[in-house]
Formats: sequence, structure tokens, C-alpha cells
Amino acid sequence: MIPTLVGVGAAVVVAVLVIATTRLGCRLAARRWPAVRHLERRSRIAFRVLVLMVALNPVLATVRPADAEAWWWTWGTTTARVLAIVAGGWFLTSVALFLEDAGLRHYRTDVTDNLAARRMRTQMLVLRRLTIAVAAIITLGAALLALPGVKAVGASVLASAGLLSVVAALAAQSLLGNVFAGIQIAFGDSVRLDDVVIVDDEWGWIEEITLTYVVVRLWDERRLVVPSTYFTTTPFQNWTRRRSELLGAVELDVDWTVDPGRLREQLAVALSTTDLWDGRAQVLQVTDAVGGWVRVRALVTASDAGRLFDLRCHVREHLVGWIRDNDAGVPRQRVEMVRDLARPEG
Repeated sequence: MIPTLVGVGAAVVVAVLVIATTRLGCRLAARRWPAVRHLERRSRIAFRVLVLMVALNPVLATVRPADAEAWWWTWGTTTARVLAIVAGGWFLTSVALFLEDAGLRHYRTDVTDNLAARRMRTQMLVLRRLTIAVAAIITLGAALLALPGVKAVGASVLASAGLLSVVAALAAQSLLGNVFAGIQIAFGDSVRLDDVVIVDDEWGWIEEITLTYVVVRLWDERRLVVPSTYFTTTPFQNWTRRRSELLGAVELDVDWTVDPGRLREQLAVALSTTDLWDGRAQVLQVTDAVGGWVRVRALVTASDAGRLFDLRCHVREHLVGWIRDNDAGVPRQRVEMVRDLARPEG
């Protein structure tokens, strides 16, 4: 009994020394790399349990009692083994998530030219969820294999594996399709976080991408939740896939008396009074002249979709106000009175 207690005590002391030394090293490293503090805080419990179980493992192997089949011994060793596996999986997952987060910090999305940052952030967030799911499955499987009698249960399950696999495949067809679609979206670069898209005639931004669904934040703050397979099987518009700059049009139906040259000057005036215009293009053309109206189209550019919408409204308001105040093309309906000369007199 005394050798057992001495061995357990020595193992605990070694574990405490390792934990204390590691914590001191993390605090020293955190002075230069502050992110280490988050890793130490996130994996503290898992690391302590893992170190303690690893230190106790040699002791349990050397103090194995004569009656090794006793229920208390079997329960104790199994519990220690499961705790070590769970703590190891937890610790490794925390380290993997820390490395992914550290890489993600180098890419900022609050700047103007954030195309590469949005691409990496989309991929890393999907990869993060995939890491958690895979780590949980592997840890659970390893813990189940450490339990006595699992192999016997597994043999009986494998006997009907053919039928179960067919049922599982049919039941999980939609889920697995969305999972693979989510991975394809993340690494296929068809859509990224903060991309401006039109989905089901709704205009909005990509707010969240998961393994099974995508959340689109609409212009009126509603949220449209779309299955991941939608973006791999259905055509949709992505306004910011390569660049965020956009070209927009403002169309007006005016009278034939309009002077396109003066209207073109007013377009320049409207653009000079706002910082929404990015200076790339300004064009005013008469695109149609049928049905008693002249259709004028103004093309303007902006740095992103939100600013383009506001710029179009600004240009439209300015041109409408100038046409109204100067009576320079206000739409009119004309009626011509013609005398019927073919009708006989008297």
C-alpha cells in the first residue's frame, strides 16, 4: 500500500511541476505574443487533466493488483484512460483552433480592399467548424474503443452493417450534400463573407457560412437562411466576387425638348457635390426616343454596392430637381386638334 501511495504522490508532484513550468513559460511568452494568453486560458483544464493522467499511467501499470479483474480496478483504469483520451482530444483541438485564429488575425475585413481577407476568413471559419466536428468524432470513437466490451458490441453491429449503411445513406443524403456544398463554397471561392449577392430576387450581404447553410443579411436587416446546396446548384448574382467597385445606371423619361448637353453638365455638378462617386466613370446618353418620350441614362460608379445605391439616388434627385426648376424636359402629353375636311357641308 505504501509503495502505491508513494508512486501516486510522485506522479502528482511531477504533474504539478510540469503544469507550473508550462504556465510560467506561457506567461513569459505572452509578453511578446499576447495571443499565447488566450491559448493558455482556453486549454488550461484539458492540459492539466492530460498531464495528470500521463503521469499516473506508469504508476497504474506498476501497482497492478493480483486481482486485476476486480470491478473497482477495471472501473478506475477505464476512467483514467477515457479521461486521458478526452483531455488529449480537447487539448489538441484547442491548439488547432488557436493556430487557425492566429492565422485569421492577419486578415482584416474592415478595410476597403478586403477581397483576400474575406476569402481567407470564409475558408478559415468553415475549416474551424470542420475541425471541431472531426475532433469530436475522433475523440468520441477513441473513448468508446477504450471501454470494455465495445469490441463485442461492434461485432454484432457489423453483422447488420449492410442494411444500416443503406438506411444511414438515405437518411443523411440531404445533410451530407449540404456539408460537401459548404466545403465547396469555402474553398471554391464562389462566395465569401461580406459578398454582395442577389438570392431569390433579394439583395443583401453574406453574413455567415456554415457547413450546412448560408445566412444572407438583406438590405432591410432581415436574414435569409439558404441551404449550402443552393449556391452550388442554383444561379445567383455575386456583385463583389472579383472587385467591390460597381457601375450603376439612372434612367429618366423626359420630354423631347430636353437638352442632353445641359443635362450632362448637371450630372457633373451632381457628382462634384458628393463623396459617394469614386471618379471612375460618368456618362449620360439618350438610349431611346419612342412613344413620345426621350429616355436618358446616366452611368455612375462607386466603390461598393451600398455607396452606389446612395449615389444613384443622389443623382436622380439632382437631375429631377433641375428639370423641374428649369422646365427643361418636364414630361408633357400633347394633343393635336385636326379639322375633318372630308365631311360634306350642309
